[in-house]
Amino acid sequence: MIGGLFLYNHKGEVLISRVYRDDIGRNAVDAFRVSVIHARQQVRSPVTNIARTSFFHIRCANLWLAAVTKQNVNAACVFEFLHKTVAILESYFGKLSEESVKNNFVLIYELLDEVLDFGYPQKTDVGILKTYITQQGVKTQSAAEQTQITSQVTGQIGWRREGIKYRKNELYLDVLENINLLMSAQGQTLSSHVSGRVVMKSFLSGMPECKFGLNDKLVLEKQSKASTTEAAGVEKKAGAKNSIAIDDSTFHQCVKLSKFETERSISFIPPDGEFELMRYRTTKDISLPFRVIPLVRETGRTKLEIKVVVKSNFKPQQLAQKIEVRIPTPSNTAGCQLLCLKGKAKYKASENAIIWKMRRMAGLKESQISAEVELLPSSDSANAQKQVTKAPISMNFEVPFACSGLKVRYLKVFEAKLNYSDHDTIKWVRYISRSGAYETRVQ
Repeated sequence: MIGGLFLYNHKGEVLISRVYRDDIGRNAVDAFRVSVIHARQQVRSPVTNIARTSFFHIRCANLWLAAVTKQNVNAACVFEFLHKTVAILESYFGKLSEESVKNNFVLIYELLDEVLDFGYPQKTDVGILKTYITQQGVKTQSAAEQTQITSQVTGQIGWRREGIKYRKNELYLDVLENINLLMSAQGQTLSSHVSGRVVMKSFLSGMPECKFGLNDKLVLEKQSKASTTEAAGVEKKAGAKNSIAIDDSTFHQCVKLSKFETERSISFIPPDGEFELMRYRTTKDISLPFRVIPLVRETGRTKLEIKVVVKSNFKPQQLAQKIEVRIPTPSNTAGCQLLCLKGKAKYKASENAIIWKMRRMAGLKESQISAEVELLPSSDSANAQKQVTKAPISMNFEVPFACSGLKVRYLKVFEAKLNYSDHDTIKWVRYISRSGAYETRVQ
């Protein structure tokens, strides 16, 4: 079908030459150059006949791609193949140019051998070709792209490119915490800690600088010591009460650590889109959103009574969501009779547990579940209560505040070049705490 493929630059020099049939000689290369590329008059037709040889050509930037044949072929099929060939080459090494062709000679010849067999098109799907030819092409950047890459690699801001523009400048900040607790049956906290993340999503134009402040104990104490007036002493007490002690923290590479160590302020030029600004961990003065009070007693040789009370310890106007209490049962449980005034409860034999779910719960409220557990008579029935008391009651929930007490004191945005200020930026801050391993021992 196709006798040969030739790729020329704008001067008529041959960059790629691949002959598939014996009826096409090397003189065909010169014939196309003289009659089409170096023609005195502009050649408008994409098909040229020279000495009983047909040349089908397309132009891509400053390059000419020509298919040569001496047979009566389907012209539409040939042009479709030529455009497919350009698409294949661009998928391997980007924009088609003289420089990119010179950098990828070996890859191009390998592709041409795969897509054509004795002049007949074979595989032109890029996905299939990439399973056979896994070699990656050498991509050539333009002068503007090279300048941009150089400034990102050698400059201080490699995580953000220049020239970003948005109609609205918006900044979203999420304080996401996981609270972990192990509490005794008597209500004594055995261990607790909060691991948190500050996730930011920025849609800001230009190269803005952001300043972010927390109610960090070290910051507030430093500010209080700087003042010697009586009013400052009152502020110091209030600051100490509302501050948190962060045990350890890690930051995104965009944060200027020198300023954080000296001024305890988080200053940074944010990446575009969503990223994790910092991680932290705290173990002191944790606000526990729920208290679980369990009661297990034996009412017969094969019967147990389990009562669990859940109390919420946060403000009444706040709502907890996705609440799930998991109460373990003995392995020889035959069945359960459940009674709960709020939510839905179900005994799952495969998990040896009662699952109690509530959609939401307001602050300073309490809910109770009662369960009568019937046991299978066995030699271990005397130890049924011990089996229950070994496994703790676990709880899952989500509350709209930070259990560590962390608060965003300020979030400021400055952009000098584009002349928009902090007041022109729409900012949103959200606090979400979720349960980690939130467990209460039964005994």
